Amino acid sequence: MANPFFQFKQFCVNHNRCAMKVGTDGVLIGAWSEIRNAKSILDVGAGSGLVSLMLAQRSDDHITGIELDDSAANQAIENVSASPWSHRISIICGDFLHYHTDLRFDLIVSNPPFFEQSLLPPDAKRTSARHTETLSYETLLQKSVELLALSGRISLIVPADKEFYITNLAKKIDLHPTRICYVLPTPDTLPKRLLIEFSLEERPVQTSQLIIETSRHHYSEEYIALTKHFYLKM
Repeated sequence: MANPFFQFKQFCVNHNRCAMKVGTDGVLIGAWSEIRNAKSILDVGAGSGLVSLMLAQRSDDHITGIELDDSAANQAIENVSASPWSHRISIICGDFLHYHTDLRFDLIVSNPPFFEQSLLPPDAKRTSARHTETLSYETLLQKSVELLALSGRISLIVPADKEFYITNLAKKIDLHPTRICYVLPTPDTLPKRLLIEFSLEERPVQTSQLIIETSRHHYSEEYIALTKHFYLKM
């Protein structure tokens, strides 16, 4: 039976009522996203609240998390309430596409659904959490632009093979990639994930590569450096 919680250095995430459990993708986007000059942050598809909690640990900013599934949203609220940053994190149970606010965010972060144009997972909640049937990349970017401050940034983690598809979608709405990190499971594999940051401002793209493991259960120095403030052990 899977562990119902994941203990980090400064907070604990219970995730037994969430379709998507704590995993490497969430940790990556929570640790990699650039928080500099971000006073207001939006976490789209907050799930258990993992990314919101990581961003709160890294900053002094206010974070809003929005989650469609009520069970996950309620668990995120509980996780936030038990954390040291409950006064700076607000979790909303609702549909991102129908979310309205006068606030414009300096940073919008998302670990979005992955399975566009592929077989649906059998579990209904997992389907909702991981399939772009409810939130496509196109609608995610379009809605994010509506809520983004002029100098704001959008950070996503997506499958590496979606790079050109997503950058082309972004180009149509005047979003420009500013940082790209290719994530490789091991040194001898192709990139599996892509960490990508978009901005309304066009500037040179910073590219990098991150290897997760140098061998089985032996993490790379770069991955340890990125996540050392969160994991209890590496």
